[in-house]
Amino acid sequence: MPSTAFQWLGLVGIIWLQVINGTNTNFPAYSSQLKQLLSISQFQLNNLAFASDAGKLFGFLSGLAAVYFPLWLVLMIGSTLGLIGYGVQFLFITNQISSLSYWHVFFLTVLAGNSICWINTVCYVITIRNFSSDRQVAVGITTSYQGLSAKVYTSIVDVAGHKKRAITFLFLNSVLPLIVGLIATPVVREIEVIRPKHISVGFVVIFVITIASGIYAVMSSLEFVSSKITPIGNLIGVSVSLLLPLLVPLSMKIVESWHKNTEKQRVYNFTLEDGHNERTDNEVKEGEESEEVQDVGVREEVGAKVMLRRIDFWLYFFVYLFGATLGLVFLNNLGQIAESRGYSGTSSLVSLSSSFGFFGRLMPSIVDYFYRDSKCGSAISRPASMMVFMAPTAGAFFLLLNKTHLALYVSTAIIGVCTGAITSIAVSMTTELFGNKNFSVNHNVVVANIPVGSLLFGYLASIVYRKGVNEGGKCMGMECYRTTFIIWGSLCFFGTFLAFILHARTRKFYSH
Repeated sequence: MPSTAFQWLGLVGIIWLQVINGTNTNFPAYSSQLKQLLSISQFQLNNLAFASDAGKLFGFLSGLAAVYFPLWLVLMIGSTLGLIGYGVQFLFITNQISSLSYWHVFFLTVLAGNSICWINTVCYVITIRNFSSDRQVAVGITTSYQGLSAKVYTSIVDVAGHKKRAITFLFLNSVLPLIVGLIATPVVREIEVIRPKHISVGFVVIFVITIASGIYAVMSSLEFVSSKITPIGNLIGVSVSLLLPLLVPLSMKIVESWHKNTEKQRVYNFTLEDGHNERTDNEVKEGEESEEVQDVGVREEVGAKVMLRRIDFWLYFFVYLFGATLGLVFLNNLGQIAESRGYSGTSSLVSLSSSFGFFGRLMPSIVDYFYRDSKCGSAISRPASMMVFMAPTAGAFFLLLNKTHLALYVSTAIIGVCTGAITSIAVSMTTELFGNKNFSVNHNVVVANIPVGSLLFGYLASIVYRKGVNEGGKCMGMECYRTTFIIWGSLCFFGTFLAFILHARTRKFYSH
């Protein structure tokens, strides 16, 4: 049976993949520059923001591929799609290839957006299978690092300089996922490991490292702190935080060796005292080192066709649409929102949203881990958890009606936290409601609401924005997004109500 240290090494590989897989979160950081380079309107720019999310409409292809192909091949396909999607755009902007039309750029962005689904599918499937009874904890930890993606990319770009930000972002988006994918492929694979008794040691260590990394990311994103840190110093800090998770498999290897030696000594003493030598080292390993085989804990196993006929699926779909998807649309438009309010620190806002999204994705794991081990009764249901994070998101949209920069910062942080949390919760919720067997397809069907919401909510924002456009093609002032924020906040409150209904319908299942 494989070592538990290798199980944790695989988790580290998934963490690295998630860090570099948030390429679409970089869009707000260079959207204004891209708009100028391509000489396109705000309406066309919103189309490009939608195109990145539209790739998720074809995410089910990655789910099907995960069923029939080796997962390492699925990972390489995803990395290659990103290389083509972003790479060709990079060559175009740097005049390495002949002129591309706007629609060529649009479809390349769709392809790049689809690449994210392939890498995510591999990460989710392996994490859930390798940590079945601890899936929310493991998934939350790994996906939280995707919240650091914009922070990592921005740190590298800051070292490269500010003059060619769009070009540098596109280059990194194209090559980093492929490079990290090649590095992680040998360790990111499904393995059969019985849940060891000392698995809590690994989770405690990774929690400490993850929280410390998140604190550094948040602090270094604050303007009064970031101004005192050099770009190279910031990049070194980010790099160290990404290498620290390697301490987990190392510590687990030490614990595993100590545990084996302790058991051998105990059996040896037992044999000397009682004359029994029938228990072998292998029996000790299987019987003493491990607990029961992991419990999957799902409501039922259904395929996508059956799932689409369930009321619970559609409630879940619209809760996600009016919650996490609305949050993502806001973050995609963050550059234009900040510009319309006369705020020039878009990069710091993107890093801030990324850092708080990191903690948002991690929070459900922390709650699940410590609440599960307590003796407080039944666990909080996933729909109830979503409801808890939906309400503050709605409030944050209304807070944006305040024109101060502080309101912009606070709202961005709240939306980042809540969007990240809902995204993390959804991975486990899809498994629990519709099963583990068809997860790779089912979850990609669920997240198809992201491009749908990006299209609807993005165009709504664009229409309102265009009413206030000046001669320079920009809209300046609070009126550019005031109506949009009111509508988004109202829809989010409605989504909170839908989450309550879903909680009521699934309460009996979660009570067990």
